[in-house]
Amino acid sequence: MTSRLTLRSDPATTTGPHFPIGSMIPARTRPLFPDSDLNQLRNGQHCLLYTRFGAHPDVVDGVSGTRFAVWAPNAMEVCILCDSNGWKHGETPLFRVEDGNWSGFVPGLGTGTIYKYGIKNAWGQLEQKADPFAFAGELRPKSGSIVSDLGGYTWHDRNWLDRRRKSNWLEKPITTFEVHLGSWKRPKDGREFFNYRELAHMLVEYCQEMGYTHLQLLPITEHPFDGSWGYQTIGYFAPTSRFGTPQDFMYFVDYCHQHDVAVLVDWVPAHFPMDGHGLARFDGTCLYEHSDPRQGSHPDWGTLVFNYGRNEVRSFLLSSAKFWLDIYHVDGLRVDAVASMLYLDYSRKAGEWIPNQYGGRENLEAVQFLKDMNTLLHGEFPGIITVAEESTAWGGVSRPVYTGGLGFSYKWDMGWMNDTLRYMRRDPVHRKFHQNELSFRMVYAFTENFILPLSHDEVVHGKQSLLSQMPGDYWQRFANLRMLFGYQYTMPGKKLLFMGGELGQWHEWNHAGEIDWALLGFPAHDGLKRLVRDLNTLYRGTKALYEQDLDGAGFAWIQCDDWENSSYAYLRIGKDRGDMVVCALNFTPVPREGYRLGVPKPGFYSEVLNTDAALYGGGNIGNLGGVYSEPIPMHGHAQSILVRLPPLALIVMKPHGS
Repeated sequence: MTSRLTLRSDPATTTGPHFPIGSMIPARTRPLFPDSDLNQLRNGQHCLLYTRFGAHPDVVDGVSGTRFAVWAPNAMEVCILCDSNGWKHGETPLFRVEDGNWSGFVPGLGTGTIYKYGIKNAWGQLEQKADPFAFAGELRPKSGSIVSDLGGYTWHDRNWLDRRRKSNWLEKPITTFEVHLGSWKRPKDGREFFNYRELAHMLVEYCQEMGYTHLQLLPITEHPFDGSWGYQTIGYFAPTSRFGTPQDFMYFVDYCHQHDVAVLVDWVPAHFPMDGHGLARFDGTCLYEHSDPRQGSHPDWGTLVFNYGRNEVRSFLLSSAKFWLDIYHVDGLRVDAVASMLYLDYSRKAGEWIPNQYGGRENLEAVQFLKDMNTLLHGEFPGIITVAEESTAWGGVSRPVYTGGLGFSYKWDMGWMNDTLRYMRRDPVHRKFHQNELSFRMVYAFTENFILPLSHDEVVHGKQSLLSQMPGDYWQRFANLRMLFGYQYTMPGKKLLFMGGELGQWHEWNHAGEIDWALLGFPAHDGLKRLVRDLNTLYRGTKALYEQDLDGAGFAWIQCDDWENSSYAYLRIGKDRGDMVVCALNFTPVPREGYRLGVPKPGFYSEVLNTDAALYGGGNIGNLGGVYSEPIPMHGHAQSILVRLPPLALIVMKPHGS
């Protein structure tokens, strides 16, 4: 299967004389949109703008060149600026067509041409703007767009895409490795970054070694500032040139698919940066953003907020969302900062925001956009997933649009992340006074389709690394972190871990370096990495741990109120009710001998995982392979098992035959 995205002219409708190659004079074009497309654009429902706008290599009357199109309704003039015309405004003008769009065919310009739009605004001022629909951009600090033909790559992932269409990820194991491509590994040969193709091979090998099902990439959309980690996007249709070409990124996704690794990308429709070459005041007016700063500027990030009520902007964002799934075959989008989209008063004080038409704080236009986006993507690409980073109590984020929800597949459980890390940071002697910080989660655990994230946001900005957040001495810190991972993997919800957490980094993440691979070879760090690998293996191979991740029938407390011992125990249950595991945690450094747990069925219970095992760096306190149940009632069950709870550890017991 070969990727193609070209816009060919219809000679019968193209007007204007024949221009020789290199003349740099554009021919007038046919209307940019047929009537049906124009209606979709005007209604904010067009999702294929990348086939119309931007720079498309083309042939007109037998002459090769590039067709350009851009939306700039309030511009007085728009032209192409490039090396061939000395970057002089007016040398290569575009023509105004319908609805404030500008278009033209430039003979002689082809793939690889660096260009910008020269825009004269209503006040006669000239601006140089990157193409909002460019498929590639120059490596920062340069900011030109690059004419790119997205054809020419032959895909080999047909089997993966066929399987994906039939996949119900809600009942499958999802264990996600969150990665920032620029700082996972750095070359030692003087280059700044590895290429997408090199990264594909290294990351697939690592995911297979560790047992991850999904890769989630921090934004790879083009961005000018490394320190934004990609979250201040300029190129909504361009994979960043830091790691190679569009075809290189196609190879990355394709190679992952050929080796059964799904690829999710962070996507940022909540805001965009103010850089002069970007979307801000694109034609001299607030085109993509609101003009009123109470709506149009983001107080936290120094960025601008999209005007979701403008139909052309909605179509721009819908097209970007579809583009990554259509052209690059990615398996889903993690949508950043959804909470900031939903609320008009997000991070604003009284008087700093404008209520909606009903006097409320909900951003009704953004809500409708998110519903439209999820309806579009799930309808056209069965088997993909969309994930919301949403931190409020907004209801139905991951519920279908037809029931009133926003339509996301999953929502990050930020409450779980915050409550759990707050509890884990406490000295174990104080944990018994905060027993409900962990048990409270089950009050709401099945109100959404949750992912349990230990993400990049938790290891930056002075929060320290996960290991450094753990209390106690050297041994206890590792034991606490092993227990945290065990707790994450055995609680209901899909899993996500940011790179470096599995190694036990001591320092928080630095985007300008790489994760501390030198830690490997030290027993405690090796043991932690081995545990994460084994947790992935256990999770993926145990239906009780994933089949009903999102259903209350898949979980039952054995006990959650033993605050004196700071211990918890629960059942995870598969769709076949006989398929179950017992999970028990001891959040103190004191071993609990002869600890009795009620269980629902008689027989032998194998200890299938113990985070205190010696091979993980623990003290090897355990249950000698397993225990038999006894007909002693406990915790509402007729049977019970007597176990040893290791210090600062999780044990997982599986009844024989499950």
